[in-house]
Amino acid sequence: MISVEEALGRVLGALAPVPAEVVALPQAWNRVLAAPVAARLTQPPADVSAMDGYALRAADATEGATLSVTGEAPAGHPFAGQVGPGEAVRIFTGAVLPDGADGVLLQEDAERSGNAVTVREAVTAGRWIRRRGLDFAAGDALLPAGRRLNARDIGLAAAANHPWLTVHRRPRIGILATGDEIVLPGEPLAAGNIVSSNAHALAALVRAAGAEPVVLPIAADRPDAVAAAGAASAGCDLLVTTGGASVGDHDLVQSALVPQGFELDFWQIAMRPGKPLIWGRLRHVPLLGLPGNPVSALVCGVLFLLPAIARLSGLPAGPTPTQTALVGRDLAANDRRQDYLRARIEVGEGGETVATPFAMQDSSMLRTLAAADALVIRAPHAPPLPAGSRVEIIHLAALGL
Repeated sequence: MISVEEALGRVLGALAPVPAEVVALPQAWNRVLAAPVAARLTQPPADVSAMDGYALRAADATEGATLSVTGEAPAGHPFAGQVGPGEAVRIFTGAVLPDGADGVLLQEDAERSGNAVTVREAVTAGRWIRRRGLDFAAGDALLPAGRRLNARDIGLAAAANHPWLTVHRRPRIGILATGDEIVLPGEPLAAGNIVSSNAHALAALVRAAGAEPVVLPIAADRPDAVAAAGAASAGCDLLVTTGGASVGDHDLVQSALVPQGFELDFWQIAMRPGKPLIWGRLRHVPLLGLPGNPVSALVCGVLFLLPAIARLSGLPAGPTPTQTALVGRDLAANDRRQDYLRARIEVGEGGETVATPFAMQDSSMLRTLAAADALVIRAPHAPPLPAGSRVEIIHLAALGL
């Protein structure tokens, strides 16, 4: 068995970002930039007013002074003339500051009477003016490659005059559940059948990570069925299998795919749940073989599939992020496998995060996993820990899961 750290390093080392494509700006949300975004213009393109009021020369705008209003400048319609001594131009937020003006008198500090305006509070030069290029200048680097675009990024790219963006294609993740006992939700259940949950849960995880799931038909426990399903994954960037990864007579993933060109990198990791995990390559498609137990499959998905999707998407990829918390119950000494305990999170005294592992940790118990907020990580051979000790956790909600 190899460690979780070594296994993840080998997975990420075998992957590269998928190719780029150009998409319209509205379709770029949550995509990963494949090329940096630079400003195509200067914003604002000229000195503009930050408020509604009057554009004037600050030297004329002493308290009590009365100025002649010679025109107006709405946003999008610059004043064509120049502001001279003793003059003011009615101006609105976002409008270009007229030539000759160096300050703005707020409308609430002004008293208008016909074509005259009286200053009720002196104006300081430069006040309430947004200078040309305040936000950015043409050519400025705005968004780096490798960034997942959020709503604020989309707004910035639009302001920088980008109707199209170059992003990485969404990785296509094939998902193959195997086993004679597996049936789809809603299908009739015969003796010995169980309802398939892994493919649906993993497909949701794939979508949450910004990739595209391709759920393949369930493969029966026959070499030809597994091999045919493997061949159907040819258009995918990664094939994920569930079940068939152990050493039983009906665990056929490796044996059925070797004649199809499967090359094994490693098998079995010193972790719980999820020891029988497969990593290799089926011809040109990387293959991640997850255990069949539902909790094992999802925990391995958090630890290996999410970082793999990040690498394929063009994101910086590494171990799943962790944080620390206080453990809410005594923990026994751990054995040689790294443990991931399903736990509930509460806020304790002083605002500390407290993670309390559930008493039952069986890898078939999806109800417990669904109720969990976090995974408490226990290193191999970790000594006993009393309640209140600090532990490392993976916060599932923070991952969008």
